[in-house]
Amino acid sequence: MPISKIIQPINRPINGIVQTPGSKSISNRAMLLAAMANGDSKLHGILHCDDTLVMLNALKQIGVDIVVDWERSFCTVQGAGGKWPVQKATINVQNSGTSIRFLTAALAMTGGDFLLSGTPRMHERPIKDLTDALVALGADVQTTTSGKFPPVQINRNPAVGGSVKVRSNLSSQYLSALLMAAPLARKPVQISVEGNLVSEPYVAMTLKMIAEFGVTVESKQKNTFTIEPHCYTGRDYTIEPDASAASYFFAAAAICGGSATVKNLSKSSIQGDIQFVEVLERMGCRVIWGSDSIEVFGPAVRGVDVDMSEISDTVQTLAAVALFVSGETTVRGVAHNRVKETDRIGNLAIELRKLGAVVEEFADGLRITPGKLQGTKIDTYSDHRMAMSLSLVGLKVPGVEINDPECVSKTYPGFFADMESFVES
Repeated sequence: MPISKIIQPINRPINGIVQTPGSKSISNRAMLLAAMANGDSKLHGILHCDDTLVMLNALKQIGVDIVVDWERSFCTVQGAGGKWPVQKATINVQNSGTSIRFLTAALAMTGGDFLLSGTPRMHERPIKDLTDALVALGADVQTTTSGKFPPVQINRNPAVGGSVKVRSNLSSQYLSALLMAAPLARKPVQISVEGNLVSEPYVAMTLKMIAEFGVTVESKQKNTFTIEPHCYTGRDYTIEPDASAASYFFAAAAICGGSATVKNLSKSSIQGDIQFVEVLERMGCRVIWGSDSIEVFGPAVRGVDVDMSEISDTVQTLAAVALFVSGETTVRGVAHNRVKETDRIGNLAIELRKLGAVVEEFADGLRITPGKLQGTKIDTYSDHRMAMSLSLVGLKVPGVEINDPECVSKTYPGFFADMESFVES
């Protein structure tokens, strides 16, 4: 892909239909659960992207037998039965947050000699709340630099079990990682969440998937979970289309007018980011919820004041829509967005101002007031969501150019081709 990509305005309403690739969040959870299970699993609809390749290659490094047919979006995982065949490995997780958090917990529960490292940005992303919880459960795990960030060194002593408190105000993935790995401990594990839990729908997704692979998690009171030692069971599992990726197509209709239909998604989705559609409804879009599709009719017409703590991956998408409505849009509850692939508050504000918006930034969000929009070069900060979201502005504003468009390969390598086909249909 070239070093930059100029987005071509379409100057007409959209009438597009698309099915997005499989969910990255579900794909990485499914691969890990299948790897920990007894017996084989067949995963249908698996996503082919940088983040899923990181997880797949890491599991192969620790001896899990995985065969993938990318053309059919299908893979077979031969479960390791809760004991990793390879007990020593150095694993590069690049900038995949799900991979380092999920693998840290799964490897620390059983022990071994594992070093997990990644990109310079990964080494700035917090992991201490997770490693502290694992140590409290008896694991021998350390961060190798400041004590707060990766690289992570896992040593021979496995986790025993017991009770632990974990803070999940920076990432729900800490809790998801512990929940998925807990059945590997020798004794029962009780996990209690301290403080606010961000992105709670992702934890609900994790719990549903754990149950699908045969393990029961008890939760007699809110944000407290008990898991007995147990081995997962291999199974056939179908991965939903990615709801976060679907947000870009819904937003295109909200910006340009017309309609966007995403196939094989519905209100019954286990992905919380489906709630983005409800925000578009508040902005004036009309939505038809089908049994196996969602259709959004634009344009959006008014700004909103919204807490996006549960759907923080769609903040940048909403920001693109906010440039084209009447009145200001305020996003709250997403302080944790500052420690993702980039600072998704501060750096987003920079790019929106370059496009002509007035932006007020605060600790947990930002306020966007539309202005006279202009074309500009968008810096993406190696963040796939910055590239995909702000490319939508170019559907109406001439001269929008996306630097480093290849960064979308992290979760959606075919994004630009799919969007071009979508708006031309």
